[in-house]
Amino acid sequence: MATFHLDGETPEFRAGQFLRLGVDLGEREPLSRPYSVASAPGEPLEFFIVRVDGGALTPRLFDLPLGAELKVHPRAGGVFTLGMVPDAETLWFISTGTGLAPFVSMLRQGEPFERFERVVVVQCVRQPEQLCYVEELNALAAAKPGKIRQVNLATRAPADGVLFCRITQAFTDGSLEEAAQATLTPETAQVMLCGNPDMLIDMQALLGERGMRKNRKREPGHITVEKYW
Repeated sequence: MATFHLDGETPEFRAGQFLRLGVDLGEREPLSRPYSVASAPGEPLEFFIVRVDGGALTPRLFDLPLGAELKVHPRAGGVFTLGMVPDAETLWFISTGTGLAPFVSMLRQGEPFERFERVVVVQCVRQPEQLCYVEELNALAAAKPGKIRQVNLATRAPADGVLFCRITQAFTDGSLEEAAQATLTPETAQVMLCGNPDMLIDMQALLGERGMRKNRKREPGHITVEKYW
């Protein structure tokens, strides 16, 4: 996983949306894929991307030299934004891998702190050293005491301050809420999920057992999901 920082004009987008990022293939059409933006709207573009060996685009991106030119489609897409989320006491950002990117954009933009009493940021990776934006989130927590809580998990190796399990296990055994010092209930929480499809399916089922349901335009609920791949 790596962050890509782009100079140049920044297209308009809302925190949580994606932009198509691509490379020029000469005479052929540019090869592009959608990636959630990690930077705040109006700031220089930043993307948080995982290399997929055998993939069509990411190996090319990771092999580019510093200063290489990338193509960015000017029109943003996606509805995974806070505009879809009703107010609540606690906002939970739950992610695996690079699914953290849209949440970083939202936190940098600042709206979560204006609408919710507290924000819980849950990040799960395979190895502890893959955890990203930890220092930035720690600095944000220090600047906003009591407003943000970070819960990190790793599934392949233990580390200090990191839960050694999957998100679903931490939810089931209570360690997730204990670490967050917050509860996941329909009365108190809004949940945004982004990352591995299996995690999205499993967490929606587990949250459903607590009476939480997906947010819909005409029927507000408690869960907002980004199908990341």
